[in-house]
Amino acid sequence: MTRVNSDECLLTRFQEMSLDYHFKFEQEAGSVIYSFFGFNGTAGVWRISAIDDAGGWKDRTTVEDMDLAVRTTLQGWKFVYVGDVQVRSELPSTFKAYRFQQHRWSCGPANLFKKMMVEILENKKVSFLSKIHLLYDFFFVGKIAAHTVTFIYYCFAIPVSVFFPEIQIPLWGMVYVPTVITICKALGSPSSFHLVILWVLFENVMSLHRIKAATTGLLDAGRVNEWVVTEKLGDANKAKSATDGLDAVKVIDIDLTTPLVPKLKKWPIRFWHKYNFSEIFVGTFIIICGCYDVLYAKKGYYIYLFVQGLAFLVVGFEYIGTRLPSTE
Repeated sequence: MTRVNSDECLLTRFQEMSLDYHFKFEQEAGSVIYSFFGFNGTAGVWRISAIDDAGGWKDRTTVEDMDLAVRTTLQGWKFVYVGDVQVRSELPSTFKAYRFQQHRWSCGPANLFKKMMVEILENKKVSFLSKIHLLYDFFFVGKIAAHTVTFIYYCFAIPVSVFFPEIQIPLWGMVYVPTVITICKALGSPSSFHLVILWVLFENVMSLHRIKAATTGLLDAGRVNEWVVTEKLGDANKAKSATDGLDAVKVIDIDLTTPLVPKLKKWPIRFWHKYNFSEIFVGTFIIICGCYDVLYAKKGYYIYLFVQGLAFLVVGFEYIGTRLPSTE
């Protein structure tokens, strides 16, 4: 899959790195061994008989594409990933759009996991190992535990440990193992390898948002069914310059320009809508832990804590991604 705007900003570069790992490793690996891998909703070719056999599309979650893929797998169908076929796609370049997308991508699978757990266990057409792979590897580890462990370990356990002298995190757990895992995941995007440290810091920040979304899906509460179409800028930011100097264009019939649906009233943006306070709170807490380490604990964690705390603040104040001009 070719992302047409991957070089637009740092946010799109981070997305490209994550998606390259997803497609080049996760999808390819699942295809090679004919194991389950989730249909990502775009650029897929389906047999109508497979869709009918699985019971058709269902709207019980916000990940209807994954829902269909799971039910089709339970009917014995296999998926093949063809990486040689390239399609063009666009990434969300504003952080607001990216947050809404990640909420859906984290909340939906967790909600589907809850709703299909019994159905998967009772299925008679797939092997026991296939059920374990689907429930444990794909859903529990990939969609829930990965975000939870990332946040608890890097954004809570390490910062809090500076207040307890008896807690000593071994170097292999602090540096070696995370470094190896990160390098392996970054191999899918060699052109962006120099951004790997920033990418890891950003993914740690996003783990907070993904945990909240996954919890919402598991509890089937709050914004569990929220569907916000991911905003893509396309050529919208170039439209103004492209139409400069076209003053000669005149409206012939005013009825042709009357919208069929009345324009919705745009409410003013409040102060508390402009910032992400949960990220600001966590970032401030981590920086405070770093200061304590410098002054009292002296464990040497402060370098990581300052950088990670700053990453939370950057995201909290939304100094990442494309910033659109204010329309107020």
